[in-house]
Formats: sequence, C-alpha cells, structure tokens
Amino acid sequence: MENLTRVLVVDDNKNITAKIEKQFSSHAVIKVVKVINNGAEALDYIINHKQEYDVICMDLILPEIDGLTILEKMKQENIRKKIIILTSYKKEYTVHMTNSYGVSYYMLKPFSLLALETRIIEIAKNENIKVTTLNEKERELHIAISKILHQLGIPSHIKGYNYIRESVFLFYKSGDNYSGITKEIYPEVALRFSTTASRVERAIRHAIEVSWNRGDYDLMEEIFGNSVAIERAKPTNSEFIATIADRLRYDRKLLQV
Repeated sequence: MENLTRVLVVDDNKNITAKIEKQFSSHAVIKVVKVINNGAEALDYIINHKQEYDVICMDLILPEIDGLTILEKMKQENIRKKIIILTSYKKEYTVHMTNSYGVSYYMLKPFSLLALETRIIEIAKNENIKVTTLNEKERELHIAISKILHQLGIPSHIKGYNYIRESVFLFYKSGDNYSGITKEIYPEVALRFSTTASRVERAIRHAIEVSWNRGDYDLMEEIFGNSVAIERAKPTNSEFIATIADRLRYDRKLLQV
C-alpha cells in the first residue's frame, strides 16, 4: 500500500478550499489534514505542527501575512516541506522569488483539481521536481482527458486512472513521435509516480477492465469502433491510449502543447 500524503491547504477562498477537500475526501493516497484561511494562522501551524503534514498547497495573497512572508519564515526556521503555490498572481518576479524559497510547483488559477492531484502525487515522490507553471493549453488538455476517462467509467481513485491520464497527456503532446508506448511512455510515467513500468502497465490494464464493466457502452462503441462490438472485446493498453489521444485531436481540436 502506498504511503499517505498529508496536505495542508492555505487559501482564503473558501469555495476553492471546499472543492479541494471534497476532491480528496476519500482519496487512496492523498489526505487533506487541515484547511487554513489566514496567513498568520497558517504560519503558526506550519511552525508548530511540522510532523503533521507533508505538502503545503498555498495561495500567495492571504489575510494578515502573505504567502511570500510565510515562505521566508519557513526558510529562516529551516522548515523544508514540499510546496505547491496556487495563485492568480503570475508576475515573473514573484515566480522567481517563490523558486528561491524552494517551491516545488507553481499553478495558476483557475486550475484543474485533477491536475493538482497529479502534481501532489508527483512532488510527494520526487525530491527534485522543478518549479513549473501549468499553462492554459495543458490545463485544457488535462480537463478534456479527465472528462473522457470519467465518461468511460474509470474511477479517479484507482492507480490506473492517473497512469492512463498521464500516458494520454504525454502521447498527445508528442504528436505520435514516441516510437512505442510500452518502451517510452510507461517508463516516463513510472518515473513521475515513483513506480515501475510493469506496474504502470498492469494498473492501466485493470483500469480498462473496470471501464468495460461500468462505462458508457455507446461512447465506447463510438470511440473504439468494432473493437467493442465483437463480444465487448477490450482494446490493448496502447490502443486505448492512442485512440483517446486521437479522439481529443479530432473532436476538441486542441493546439499542440
């Protein structure tokens, strides 16, 4: 069983924090341990409860004490935690400052909760992730992939869901330049989730089997064609990933990201 990642959420927007709490309320590997809406309260908790959280998801604009001040105090106190900045503030200087404080990831609002889920899992398992902003096209692509996977009946709490979503994302971005999903995409997904390529493959296969038992049959037939009509035969992992990527290109006409 994977270790649970404990998340502290700091944001004065209660609508956003409520959505984050709901998203991870029954998650297999992510738990929101506390939500704080005030910068001063957040700083007090961060300093005095260091053993109770692993990842901080934090806005920069907060009442009483702002996010940059919190980051500075954490540096002074030598508190080394993985941090995701969630903000609508995107000045280059601010991004540079957060980077100097060792922030793991920088996401612009509005962001996809499913993208946030992926980033939390990534930074919880990787020490050297660079600060990155999720651009508009990437957010749009994540949302589009997630929507199709949900329509196909793949629950978001199983491992294969995240692995498929990341595989489709990589395959879509590659423009079919990958020589093989098994040889190139699986190892890259495995690296991002600190697992092995064989486990990625097995989890994706399981997710596809779940989909075939509970998904929208009409949508399956529309997307996968004859492979569904013949005794509900399932596509291979590679066929599943490539077909969804092709569907996104055709239907949504997303620009290459």
